[in-house]
Amino acid sequence: MKAIILAGGLGTRLRPLTFAVPKPLIPVGERPILEILVENLKRHGVSDIYLAVGYRAELIQVYFQDGRQFGVNIQYSREDKRLGTAGPLRLIRDRFELSEPVLVMNADIMTKLDFQEFYQTHLKEAAAITVGIRPYEHVVPYGVVQMDGGRIRAIEERPRLPFHINCGIYVVSPDVLSLVPKDEFFDMPDLIGAAVKTGHKVFGYPIREEWVAIESLGDLTEETKKDR
Repeated sequence: MKAIILAGGLGTRLRPLTFAVPKPLIPVGERPILEILVENLKRHGVSDIYLAVGYRAELIQVYFQDGRQFGVNIQYSREDKRLGTAGPLRLIRDRFELSEPVLVMNADIMTKLDFQEFYQTHLKEAAAITVGIRPYEHVVPYGVVQMDGGRIRAIEERPRLPFHINCGIYVVSPDVLSLVPKDEFFDMPDLIGAAVKTGHKVFGYPIREEWVAIESLGDLTEETKKDR
């Protein structure tokens, strides 16, 4: 298997840490987030990794080099301008002539997902894009009023609203990346919307394993505690 890791974000919600280092190099315990992710991918059979890098890319390249010390082959695709989360995928597909489905994920994810099963499900479903999803409940912190004209029919205290959220982990078949405009900012929701609109199959894969995206200093603190 091959994987593309999107490691070019600015990490603004983790400032001031990201003033010094890019978000993928922030440590969880004794190792950077991205190193934990690379080693996890290797355990599940990923041999080739493409890092889409931007902000402070030179620090990431110095740390990981060609990947041999981690048992994988790492190549880099550096963005001259921000291309979103889907724009780099077409750039990498064309630059490295990728002809098979590829795992794609954000560089800030900690998960125990079985990547091999995820990938094989994509092949079995013959999907253009497979999206890792999981249930999420939003608790409204107020009493919600049900109205009928000007009359109140009921008040429900702190209702729970169920959703499925996008986990930032995908398998993408190379052909669908032709929907991504060249050298333009284009996010994964844009690509998924374009794929659905043009009749491509987009499959939702439920992630039941442990998963967290390191979005804040609070997330980082919690994951660091687990690592001890």
